[in-house]
Amino acid sequence: MEQVGLEAAGSVSLWGLFIQAGFIVKLVMLGLIAASVWTWAIVVDKAVSYGRARRQLDSFEQVFWSGQSLEELYRTLSDRQTSGMSAIFVAAMREWKKSFERGARSPIGLQMRIDRAMDVTLSRESETLEARLGSLATIGSAAPFVGLFGTVVGIMTSFQAIAGSKQTSLAVVAPGIAEALLATAIGLVAAIPAVIAYNKFSADAGKLTARMEGFADEFSAILSRQIDEKLQPRAAAQ
Repeated sequence: MEQVGLEAAGSVSLWGLFIQAGFIVKLVMLGLIAASVWTWAIVVDKAVSYGRARRQLDSFEQVFWSGQSLEELYRTLSDRQTSGMSAIFVAAMREWKKSFERGARSPIGLQMRIDRAMDVTLSRESETLEARLGSLATIGSAAPFVGLFGTVVGIMTSFQAIAGSKQTSLAVVAPGIAEALLATAIGLVAAIPAVIAYNKFSADAGKLTARMEGFADEFSAILSRQIDEKLQPRAAAQ
């Protein structure tokens, strides 16, 4: 009896449960492990990229509000690969310069074109910030159900084996039940970090986007005043 107890105890180790699992349950476990690895890869990538984005926003705001000439700042940034507020600024200034080079006459039309250019760039930057967050949401919502599916299949297989052996002792039942529940446990291990990370990074993306929207509104007001200064005397002379 003691030997049987030792064999049963050995069979409920995590590796032993995985090895004993059926093909479908193993497939479910491997898929959930892969989803967990993908989740942590996204978490690390987003933590690094969002930190870099915050530093870039802080750096650009410091330079922009330092009193430096807009033309000089545009010349500095126009040849670089920009992102965030820098990309919004470059898009607006590029439209500004193109419009005046072509002899813009309507302040309203020019303002609309500049705002449209900033909106398109802002939308692109927001999409970049939110990239792969959908994967976290999918893993967080689906992983527990996938794990539960593996558990149901494992329990069904275990009960079929019990019925075939006609033995219902705890030593016979426990490994099969534990094997089935392992799939649910792995599903939760994959889902919980994904849900937490999705909520945090969604909030962070929203804050970064709000900062860029605020800058776009402020810069639009600055350009609107300069448009009035440039085009109103021209209109009055005509």
